[in-house]
Amino acid sequence: MVLSILAVAIVLLISEWIPMEVTALLALGAVALTGLVNPVDALAGFSNPAVITVWAVFILSGGLTRTGVANVIGRFVLRMAGDSQTLMVIVIMTTAGVMSAIMNNVAVAALMLPVVMDIARHTGSAPSRLLMPLAYGSLLGGLTTQIGTPPNILVTNALQDAGLKTYSFFDFTPIGLVIMFGGIAVMVFIGRYLLPQRDLAKESSRTNKVDWASGEESKEQLFKVRIPAASNLVNKTLADSRMGSVLGWNVIGITRKEHTVLAPGPTDVLQSDDLLTVEGRIENLDDMKNWQQLIVEDKKIDVTAPYSEEIKIGEVRLPPASQYIGKTLNVLGFRDQFGANVLAIYRNGSTKRTHLSDEPLQPNDRMLVAGQQERLEQLAEKSGFDQFRFVPRQELIDVFHLHERLMVMQVPPDSPLAGKTLKQSRLGDALGSRVLGIMRDNDPIVMPEPDEILQAGDRLVVEGRLRDFKELEELEKLQIERRTRPDIQSLITDNVGVVEAILSPQTTLAGKTLRQLNFREKYGLNVLAIWRGGKAFRTDLRDMDLRFGDAILLLGPRGKLQLLGREPDFVVLTEMAQREVRLEKMKISLMIMAAVLFPVIVGWVPIYIAAVVGAALMVLFGCLTMEEAYRQIEWKAVFLIAGMLPLGTALDQTGAARMIAEGVVSLVGPFGPTAVLFGLVSLTFVATCFVPTAALVVLMAPIVLSTATTLGLSPHALLMGVAMAASASFMTPISHPANILVMGPGGYRFMDYIKVGGLLTLVVLLIIVFILPFFWPLTG
Repeated sequence: MVLSILAVAIVLLISEWIPMEVTALLALGAVALTGLVNPVDALAGFSNPAVITVWAVFILSGGLTRTGVANVIGRFVLRMAGDSQTLMVIVIMTTAGVMSAIMNNVAVAALMLPVVMDIARHTGSAPSRLLMPLAYGSLLGGLTTQIGTPPNILVTNALQDAGLKTYSFFDFTPIGLVIMFGGIAVMVFIGRYLLPQRDLAKESSRTNKVDWASGEESKEQLFKVRIPAASNLVNKTLADSRMGSVLGWNVIGITRKEHTVLAPGPTDVLQSDDLLTVEGRIENLDDMKNWQQLIVEDKKIDVTAPYSEEIKIGEVRLPPASQYIGKTLNVLGFRDQFGANVLAIYRNGSTKRTHLSDEPLQPNDRMLVAGQQERLEQLAEKSGFDQFRFVPRQELIDVFHLHERLMVMQVPPDSPLAGKTLKQSRLGDALGSRVLGIMRDNDPIVMPEPDEILQAGDRLVVEGRLRDFKELEELEKLQIERRTRPDIQSLITDNVGVVEAILSPQTTLAGKTLRQLNFREKYGLNVLAIWRGGKAFRTDLRDMDLRFGDAILLLGPRGKLQLLGREPDFVVLTEMAQREVRLEKMKISLMIMAAVLFPVIVGWVPIYIAAVVGAALMVLFGCLTMEEAYRQIEWKAVFLIAGMLPLGTALDQTGAARMIAEGVVSLVGPFGPTAVLFGLVSLTFVATCFVPTAALVVLMAPIVLSTATTLGLSPHALLMGVAMAASASFMTPISHPANILVMGPGGYRFMDYIKVGGLLTLVVLLIIVFILPFFWPLTG
């Protein structure tokens, strides 16, 4: 039974079909409900010393970060590197390694990223040659102390639970230092030559855009567009022109009488002869002709025709105290969150039916919503809404006037739209509303999803006006200035700059789109490109969900870039735009850290007690606020460890760990202790590519202890080898957050990690197998 739970948990952890923390909690529930462990033991993970130590160390690391300790050390040491790339790699990896010995390695990588990027710019080196060494240096440094990385804390706790002598603070140091300096040597003499030569900012600012994934000229380019004098777009706002929503264009600047306004907002008004600097695909203008081929049916349609019997229409009010006031439907993800479409908003005696997604909600708004009866009834019970009622058909006509804007558009047999998804067709954006339904033969599709594929002959029920549809022809009249090919470099001045930014390790914005964040309006910056997985994206950026590891290329006033750097959700990759630190508290944070480490090193106080007291003192003395402390904790790791620990207990108590250990013994035992160490370490290395390291160590610990008991080997030596292997997560970007952090800014592809990380992993494996026994004998 426990092996079945283990197998399902591993599949879920590898596939990430559900969040890893949820998998861990489900595993906890499974072993408790099946009686494999008692309820008290099932919840014991949350009070486990390893879990306590992990979150307390995150806060201690945050205290050192917010008081500028890492910044001062990093800047001082890195500036000693000079212009030699060899020396730069050595200094970067050594500095990151030393700081990671007592700080969270992801935090170290994030702190040093802006410094390393500035050094790359000043020396003319490609950032891609320096950022992977930075990530690997932070991982290698974590191997050297007990608190350097969660696996070291977990194996120490495993020994304690088994009633064995635990590791001391510096027991990891001898073998950890050998691995660290061996890794640095590999990167200096071989690894750095395997890294790509790539600089995103330079490549993105060239006149001819290059798609790095294919090596061909990209269709997404920078060009200028002029507003004709007789255009109906004159005196319209940028939002009303619908260049972004309909054409996917990113208007970077507006030049008017020799004066250029960068990062224009949606309310900026267009004037005759304005020259717009635009990033996007010119070909999208031609795609508009596809919409003109749609056949608009003359006959009227019943307001309830798009809906099946299961779909109902209701009205709900937003009370003045609603938590949704001021937010847009897009920011709320209304359809995904509540399972209903908003058809109209009735406000102050008038009804708004189009362009609803970006309309801020106001007190007492009455929203007309369509959805399954069950979902609407659930919406009625949600806090933030009141006065829900189902709306009769006649009221839809008399009050909301839905019949005035319902029309049917047919997809002709030879239309290029056939085979495209609704999202790709941009039809909803073109009309400023959602396609309400698709009548396809005898199989009507109600509330179609954005990925629904259009077919020839489809009759699309949309809410909009034919006049709005015809107004799109004004976009076709825009004059493309083909004589000049602008580049980003021409926009850069003393007051305007281009810089990369990434999501911080503590970000709350992952999974949200630029449109949901109102990014341009809030920060006054242009997003030129998003680099992800070795490819640059430059169009339709506003609806791309941001992911940890993305590199975001920004253009805007330098003052705005500095303001963005103070946001805790972003790391702007230049020292000039970093959050202000509390330098006056630096001595206090260092004294607190010393007060934590000294009693632990001499054996007076357990690490988990000292770490908790130190974390409290960091907040008490103002090194960081309580809110910042919460942000510093990597909650995913905390819940993952706490949830998986009961599964590890079940493996031990049911004899499953012993059974797996017997399998290991029968397979590699006849070849001697070194072969056993090799087998366990190799299994750990392979598993780190798919399973989170913390969960992996929790599951491996009982197996390793059973193997040691069966063969009469040293559990300390085997657990030390597994801890070293689990923390040395180099082979894929997903093996460790530090690897993902540098992927976007460095422009790395998956294969870059396989090549360099695979070589480094092989070297670390050899060091563990052949050098570790000198410090930790396998027998005796």
